[in-house]
Amino acid sequence: MAGGGSGADGRTYTTDEALSRVGFGRFQALLLGFLGTGWIAEAMEIMLMSFVGPSVEAEFGVSGGAEGLVTSVVFAGMIVGASLGGFGSDRYGRRVGFLFTALVSGVPGFLCAFSPNYAFLLSLRFVVGLGLGASHVLPTWFLEFVPAENRGSRMAAFACFWSTGAVLEALLAWAVMPILGWRWLFALSSLPCFILLAFSGLIPESPRYLCLKGKTSEAMLILERIARMNNRSLPPGTLTSDPKRRVDDDHDASVTTLLLMPEETISKSNGFNEFRALWSRALIRSTLLLWFFNLATYFAYYGMVVLISDLSNSSRSCAPVGEHLMQPKDSSLYINVLVTSLAVTAKHEFPGQLLAALLIDRVGRRVSMGGMILLCCGFLAPVAVHLEEGLAITLLFCARTCIMGSFAVLHAYAPEIYPTSCRNTGVGATASICRVGSMVAPLVTTALLENCHRKEAVLVMDLALFLAGVSCAFFPLETKGREIQ
Repeated sequence: MAGGGSGADGRTYTTDEALSRVGFGRFQALLLGFLGTGWIAEAMEIMLMSFVGPSVEAEFGVSGGAEGLVTSVVFAGMIVGASLGGFGSDRYGRRVGFLFTALVSGVPGFLCAFSPNYAFLLSLRFVVGLGLGASHVLPTWFLEFVPAENRGSRMAAFACFWSTGAVLEALLAWAVMPILGWRWLFALSSLPCFILLAFSGLIPESPRYLCLKGKTSEAMLILERIARMNNRSLPPGTLTSDPKRRVDDDHDASVTTLLLMPEETISKSNGFNEFRALWSRALIRSTLLLWFFNLATYFAYYGMVVLISDLSNSSRSCAPVGEHLMQPKDSSLYINVLVTSLAVTAKHEFPGQLLAALLIDRVGRRVSMGGMILLCCGFLAPVAVHLEEGLAITLLFCARTCIMGSFAVLHAYAPEIYPTSCRNTGVGATASICRVGSMVAPLVTTALLENCHRKEAVLVMDLALFLAGVSCAFFPLETKGREIQ
């Protein structure tokens, strides 16, 4: 249903006003399912390395240290791919960013099943990492179709698909590995990417991106399609790409207050303006704070993962953490990891995401993130001293619940901060920084735990969390209920 009138009376409306009018309906639900499946596919590609390591080591005759390279090269690829995918999505469109992550993750991931040697496998996993790094374009693409008033809670719901993918990969490994082996697991884990590619033509380009490029007529056709699917109507008038023009006086100002950016920040793409915009006067503070927050929280999260593994090994005091994490080479591995994945998801991932969904549109992004991170800090601090093992692990699970909730809020807040012209570039650069924290944390935490310095390991993580929580107070923008540029 198109908007009433042809715009002859001079009335115009923005993309956010149109989305608020058509609401969250059938179109967004289908989009959530489609892009959420992409998020599941990316989680499966990352999680499968928890299962194939020992088999790869045995087949190619590599050492335990070399086995770890299979995971390390994926993270290295993700650091590069996050920035490449974000830049491409801002320059050439959200669909291009989606095709990049699906193709570059799916095709090399499938070819891993035919690796003739270990070096070839490492090369393919690095390329897979490039595609996985760009997966942030999926939630960002979804965000650009969601009305402002419930954007936060819908983005928190999107985060649940990652946890679902982790559990599905554990189920697949349990069914496939003992019978068919690691090559079949590689091949089958890549299938969701090909399913997405087969149906990718059904998903339209972001109307925000089209408006940025001056293609308002194409953007209006897409908004009309959304209105028809949701059985709603667009506002009267015509779509405008100028966010300063406000005509619909019936909208609630608390919902549709515009998040304005200076003109130099949202100028048309030219050269490397997408990267330069991150350092503009309007965005540099938010960019640096996002980088610090991601580096600190991902460092703490992966440090806690190692710490839980260390505490779970009650029979060996201060033994090398590598021994704690050794994987059995029989079918019990898949059952153990499956049970662990279900337990971790049920105990702290879904509760954390539910907590985020309840808070994000009520108290705002900055308070939600800062509050949950400081609460995480409080749960983690007692683990620095000697506690009964069950109590220590319970505190760590509570800490991980809070930090998972903060990640869910972050997935909404980071893309909201940036204007459409550099949104994915900004989120991609931030994702690259968080991967650095992910890689450094196990090295630092493992070194401290192996030398019986648990107190120091916890204090380092707690300091990172405390500073991250405090940093939320310095973000210049609260985006709750605001239109995004």
